[in-house]
Amino acid sequence: MADLVQRYADRILGVLSCYDRVIVRGGIPGLNYAKGMETYLRARNIWLFDFPQFAMPFREAIRANAEELAEAQGIKVQFIRRNETRKEAIVSQILEDRGDGPGLVAILSALEVCPTFEARYDKKTGRTSLRPDRAKCLHYYFYFIDDELGLCFMRVPTWCPFGVQAYFNGHNLLAAKLRKAGIEYRMLDNAFTHIADWEAAQTLADESDTRRVHEKLDHYARMFCPAITTLAVAYQWSLAQVEYATDVVFRRQADLQPIYETLVRTAVHSVKPAQIATFLGRKHKLHSNNTEELGNDFQTRIQGMRVKHRMGPTSIKMYDKAGIVLRIETTTNDPSWFS
Repeated sequence: MADLVQRYADRILGVLSCYDRVIVRGGIPGLNYAKGMETYLRARNIWLFDFPQFAMPFREAIRANAEELAEAQGIKVQFIRRNETRKEAIVSQILEDRGDGPGLVAILSALEVCPTFEARYDKKTGRTSLRPDRAKCLHYYFYFIDDELGLCFMRVPTWCPFGVQAYFNGHNLLAAKLRKAGIEYRMLDNAFTHIADWEAAQTLADESDTRRVHEKLDHYARMFCPAITTLAVAYQWSLAQVEYATDVVFRRQADLQPIYETLVRTAVHSVKPAQIATFLGRKHKLHSNNTEELGNDFQTRIQGMRVKHRMGPTSIKMYDKAGIVLRIETTTNDPSWFS
């Protein structure tokens, strides 16, 4: 990358590395596994077979809360059936009409599978216990615009143990920092096409915001999932999926296009498994008994060409955005993979 930037420096506006798509899981400590929930119920003298009766009032409270929030914002809860219009397309259309001001944008609901528990009696031991189970329940997707995190959503199931999922984009977080610092910028989708001070932007992108993000997530969890207030608990947050992107922003499409096709085809035909492991900092893990899937693929899409290399739960891909941004993006579905 450094060689490419140096070679074509006269054609490049700037380079920026930044978190992109981030998905965070929220679980309730002590209640998000079977033995913990069993202990909780026994301590309150609740029969384990009454677990559904215990969970039902919380479900109704989450549903009522969603309807109340929708009414207060003058919107309707939209139920999405499987294989219907993508949620992102619905929200995008709403934003075109609504604008991008802070606040609740949409509430979508869908019937999806969630983890839960089931009481079972063991005839051999004569004991009843809770076992992990999976079932379908109504989930709410709360889409909102935060003044610091930008467009986000929080996915809230209506069934115990109420594990939530939240999404935000690191480019939006950086945009808020740039506004606060008075640094001019322009964005196209989730990419910066102009920043008045690229070095200052990189410094801001490198700053850790973990505590502030946690505060935001806690705030919205209390707003969208009243069950945790009733239970007097708080979520423990962990990363579920993370994308980290390096963007090389060219001055004109004519500056990038002659270079791009050669880069993509070279990456497809020349990159070997050992090099993929090196890209991802895992060369030491590559040996004869390695069980992680390795591979690459090349796609020609409406948006352009893309090359992707993958190893286990992690991938690195290269593609262009709007013909002027060369993006190298690393995605992992298991951040602990790097530890």
